[in-house]
Amino acid sequence: MSRFPQNMHQVFDRLPRRQILEVSCLSTLGLSWPSLLRAQRIAADGRGGDKFGQARSCIIIFLWGGPGQQDLWDPKPDAPAEQRGEFGPSQTVVPGTQISDRLPYLCQQADKFTIVRSVTHSDFEHGSAAYAALTGHPHPKPGTNTPAGPDDFPTYGAVVTKLRATSRPVPDAVVLGPVMHQGNRPPIAGQNAGFLGLGYEPFRSAGDPSRPDFEVGGLDVPADVTAARLDRRYRLLESLDEYPRRADAGRTLEGMSDLYERAFGLLRSGQTRQAFEVGREPSELRDRYGRNKFGQTLLLARRLVQAEVPLITVNWSKQNRNQWDTHNNNYPRLRKLLPPFDQGLAAFFEDLQAQGLLETTLVVCLGEFGRTPKINKDAGRDHWPDCYSVLVGGGGIRTGMVFGSSNKYAAYPASNEVSPWDLSATLFHCLGISPKTHLHDSQGREFVVSPGRVIDGLL
Repeated sequence: MSRFPQNMHQVFDRLPRRQILEVSCLSTLGLSWPSLLRAQRIAADGRGGDKFGQARSCIIIFLWGGPGQQDLWDPKPDAPAEQRGEFGPSQTVVPGTQISDRLPYLCQQADKFTIVRSVTHSDFEHGSAAYAALTGHPHPKPGTNTPAGPDDFPTYGAVVTKLRATSRPVPDAVVLGPVMHQGNRPPIAGQNAGFLGLGYEPFRSAGDPSRPDFEVGGLDVPADVTAARLDRRYRLLESLDEYPRRADAGRTLEGMSDLYERAFGLLRSGQTRQAFEVGREPSELRDRYGRNKFGQTLLLARRLVQAEVPLITVNWSKQNRNQWDTHNNNYPRLRKLLPPFDQGLAAFFEDLQAQGLLETTLVVCLGEFGRTPKINKDAGRDHWPDCYSVLVGGGGIRTGMVFGSSNKYAAYPASNEVSPWDLSATLFHCLGISPKTHLHDSQGREFVVSPGRVIDGLL
């Protein structure tokens, strides 16, 4: 059922006078409110098509470290042994499409996603390349592990919170998994709200949903705080907002106010608490996802999709110990990594479709780059951003196909080159946000949401 703002005058208060007249004139011509919204979307995005805004939610599955394209999505069985590696290809349910023989469950779900085999950029370092993957913008200092800073471009969840916040009593953006670091350095850039400020930080849960004692902190009101007391605190916060703010502190205070506003909303929301209760799912379904951290985190992500959380990020990161930066012992490590990955992600796609959610849920599974075509002296593969693969599906994406191609060694794109910023433009398009929308930092400087192009061939 469509939801409309309770106070329509508030909507018109935010419209320029010319747009108010346009709305009035259109209504006399018999144009419906949905038609007007669609016209606005087309005008804002500069293109037509019904895929704009088809995704109500987006799941970003980030494989920190960079998995090898040859060993997952783009096998090269005819390459020399030192390049093709130890795994063979396996035919999927999509005729003519093969992926690794270590992904048998995903082979059966390949009609539900598309493999982009021609993603490319030039950044060989984890930190700055991850920034590009998680914001859709190149890092201003490529080839570095510069830590997160207040002037960074905001992560996807923060942008969605700013531009497409939900009216439901759930978070606008959630990160499942630990904060990511490169070695012992501070957290990498690209994970935070950056120049948008604290009020747009995603809600985070780093716990392991496969553990029987799994809990999500920050959603329960302390026992000594009654509903009346909580309301009094909320009114106090509102009254403080009315005081004048010094110009140099105003933006920080505004961010804190937004953060507290969201915190009060979460504390009042039983729906949010229930969405995180993965133990409510049937045991059979939990088994199908796999009783491990990745599988149960994806099941939790599906519950958040049902609760209509707009943007969910799942981090398979270094703190999981089994991570994807395979400079040595590539194949022994992948033999441990791939079974839970295969089982969990396949169950996720199957479950989304069974729940009627796949068409409105955009799924993006990626690392910051791929791995070298040639196996090194330590039986591993090193960093390789020149060509790698990304999996996408649902939410307006054409599925059951391969987009783009690599050369015979999976070293360089052979057709349809795609950049991380092209992926970001397509992501925002599917979520109903024009990639050409502008954001402003604390100094008033203007930034486009995505510098890339929408990939029409994926829609």
